[in-house]
Amino acid sequence: MSETKKKPQMKSKGKAKMPRNTKKNVKVNALKRAYKTRVTANTKGKKTRSVKKKAPPKPPIRVSFLGGLNEIGKNLTVFECENDIILIDCGMAFPDGDMLGVDLVIPDYTYLEQNRDKIRGVVITHGHEDHIGGIPFLLAKMNVPIYGTPLTIGLIENKLREHSLSAPPTLIKKNAGDTFKLGCFDIELIHVNHSIPDSVAIALHTPAGTLVHTGDFKVDYTPIEGKMTDLNRFAALGDQGVLALLAESTNAERPGYTQTEQKVTDSFDQLFASAMKKRIIIATFASNISRIQLIINCAVKYGRKVAFSGRSMINYMKVAQELGYVKVPDNLIIDIDQLKNYPPEKIVLATTGSQGEPMSALSRMAYSDHRKVSVGAGDFIIISANPIPGNERSVGNVVDELLKRGCDVVYESMYEVHVSGHACQEELKLIHSLVKPKYFIPIHGEQKMLQKHRTLAMSLGMDSKDIYIGDIGKSVEISENGFKEAEPVTAGKVFVDGLGVGDVGSIVLRDRKHLGQDGLIIIVASLDVYDGHVISGPDIVSRGFVYVRESGDLMDDIKSLSLDILEDCSRRNIHEWGVIKNLIKDDIAKLIVRQTGRSPMILPILMEV
Repeated sequence: MSETKKKPQMKSKGKAKMPRNTKKNVKVNALKRAYKTRVTANTKGKKTRSVKKKAPPKPPIRVSFLGGLNEIGKNLTVFECENDIILIDCGMAFPDGDMLGVDLVIPDYTYLEQNRDKIRGVVITHGHEDHIGGIPFLLAKMNVPIYGTPLTIGLIENKLREHSLSAPPTLIKKNAGDTFKLGCFDIELIHVNHSIPDSVAIALHTPAGTLVHTGDFKVDYTPIEGKMTDLNRFAALGDQGVLALLAESTNAERPGYTQTEQKVTDSFDQLFASAMKKRIIIATFASNISRIQLIINCAVKYGRKVAFSGRSMINYMKVAQELGYVKVPDNLIIDIDQLKNYPPEKIVLATTGSQGEPMSALSRMAYSDHRKVSVGAGDFIIISANPIPGNERSVGNVVDELLKRGCDVVYESMYEVHVSGHACQEELKLIHSLVKPKYFIPIHGEQKMLQKHRTLAMSLGMDSKDIYIGDIGKSVEISENGFKEAEPVTAGKVFVDGLGVGDVGSIVLRDRKHLGQDGLIIIVASLDVYDGHVISGPDIVSRGFVYVRESGDLMDDIKSLSLDILEDCSRRNIHEWGVIKNLIKDDIAKLIVRQTGRSPMILPILMEV
């Protein structure tokens, strides 16, 4: 039997021999690589479909203006994002000369009432009347939370005590530097200088981007109280990117910088020294708490007591003292009833009336109508305020009356006894340069101020197409892709007359103006209920038209013509009172114009007997 020989094992050279299943895997991998290469070659130069879903567009911000544009005062701006609305400021305006008998002017809240469920809150920039004066009337319609700095909230609380609200208001105190959330808005308060402490600008951080609303401000490098405007924060926001800037335009026509309050300090010091043995009376804005502090400091230096006159002055001082915004030494403040207990050289009287308001304390003094203060040759009077446009004549009349009584009167144009609280051109340029907004909306000012602010922004390199000048009732929609004008909203002026809000309209004002210009003629007659013939009258009553005793012939002509018209209507069987009254008005008006050249209001009053 032959022996089976084993084959000798061969040493492998190079790669080891792979098992059959491994060969299969290599083949599959090779096929995958070949397929991938083929797909890549076919799709080269073509856009590959992204697996990632495209992010939805950011919601735009809608900004609507209910006040503060093409006017001074009544500031109210509405910001809307999806289902959330916030308001910045809610002010009032004083009536102009054509608004006879009107006490205040507030914004029309119709749009807000229609969207009350979306309103998350009202954020207030500072405590001036043109920014908080409309709050009581808004809260009477809807109970929305109000946010503001401590002094601002204190002044609002004091104001609301005079109004009977159906529900207690929600007033929330915040400090400059604080941030808080209202719906989709992240609100940031930024400290600024103004003529009242605790003023802030507002940064709105929204899904569309950041919007900056300056409020009223100036850049005072040496403020009497507190820190200067937080320029660092404006610059930081500008570096992060600001979608839109809304900046006040009150002083956009004035070149240079607004002077520091320290200028007034030097002037007051000189005037106090020159007053010698005279009593000092200073008229200023009640809300200018920095100015009041300055008056107190000078009174302490020259050994005088301080008294206050005017309800708003007393109210503002009470709130400012309680919250520690005014530093007053003990026993410095005296009641106005104690003035007679001190010699004139020991007295400073701070009062309202710097705008020549007819019912203000200074006006009553000038016209000898003040119950507790009589002025004369022993008084040194300082008017520490600029006349608001339209008030120049009223202020001039008050100054004239004071001079007639022998008073020494110092007003703004004579000495530096007042500086503005609003930024001039160079300060506006500074804020623009720091914030670097993509879009710009000038606010708070008349048309000429808004247009000048627009020109300033363009001088800094902004394109005119990125600047929007709005108007009351206009809306603009802002997004990262641009801005466009949106549907307008209901807006306008609502007149407050006594306890009536909105019940005085253009027709009532027209009638008041008519009465004020040409007076009133009333024609009263009694008619038979059956055939319409005249039973008694007509009697003629004149008010503000002519003096009846000296115009007998005219009164007789009016009476005779009225009787003829009534009898003619009776003969023609005309019994509709509207027709009869119109016939009387037309024919009597022609008679009066022919004989006097005047057009009084004619009011026929007919009674059936």
